[in-house]
Amino acid sequence: MLRAWMVVATGLAGLPAFAEGDVATGERLYQGNCAVCHGIEATGQGPMVTALIVQPADLTTLVQRYGGVFPLERVAARIDGRDPLVSHGSSMPVYGSFFEGRDVVLKTDAGQPLMTSQPIADLVAWLKTIQKAD
Repeated sequence: MLRAWMVVATGLAGLPAFAEGDVATGERLYQGNCAVCHGIEATGQGPMVTALIVQPADLTTLVQRYGGVFPLERVAARIDGRDPLVSHGSSMPVYGSFFEGRDVVLKTDAGQPLMTSQPIADLVAWLKTIQKAD
């Protein structure tokens, strides 16, 4: 029994610590890369909206639309391309490689680790701050 716990503890010791995103960096990334479709206010009303087949989501209502919980896994997967959305002839975002970077681990609401990049962690941190209250 002790040996089993030692194996588990050894495996957990190799996991990186949970990361936090930087809100200010996330806002800069959003304004420079996402606002053209989602709008400066993140309500889905960017200047490219008329050219898109699938209309951009209102990113200020994510928590409302997902039962009071920020949908971390879904947001990260949409940004990094694991959950592709073809809205303008190619997957969203068309510059997905821009969001590559140092790997970090975010903690989901269920406590599970989610591997992503630092730029996505920063975007997620900012998106959490703009959620409308119920």
